[in-house]
Amino acid sequence: MSDAEKLENEGDIAADFLEGLLDIADLDGDIDMDVDGDRAAVEIVGGSGALDHLVGRDGDVLDALQELTRLAVYRETGERSRLMLDVAGFRAARRTELVAVAEAAIEKVKAGEPSVSLDPMTPFERKVVHDAVAAAGLGSSSDGTEPHRYVVVHTAAE
Repeated sequence: MSDAEKLENEGDIAADFLEGLLDIADLDGDIDMDVDGDRAAVEIVGGSGALDHLVGRDGDVLDALQELTRLAVYRETGERSRLMLDVAGFRAARRTELVAVAEAAIEKVKAGEPSVSLDPMTPFERKVVHDAVAAAGLGSSSDGTEPHRYVVVHTAAE
């Protein structure tokens, strides 16, 4: 099975799991599947606002649901999944916000500040910032311990 087929299979397994969950919770929503780079991407869409319960405060419920979905995939495939789950565009909107935060830090470093420390973030959020910083040609690192781990943006030479 090719890598693309494996990722599509992960998406199918995740979709089946999530559809069952939506049925149990009596929530309306559709499942969109895609492959985003080297991982399966699944999103629950629709439901006219009722899906907010699946996001939770600051995405806490979404993070837990993503882990449960990854476990469902693992149960079927025997392989750890890096599947990304989104609900009603929450992660997509958060990604846009984080890129703006990263760009502000990038500008400060380019203007001469030796480094800029950001607020604590989840692993997903830190990855978005690290990717934006790398694309700008600067460096970044994660410091601290969970749940207070944060990104430090600095020149690429550090």
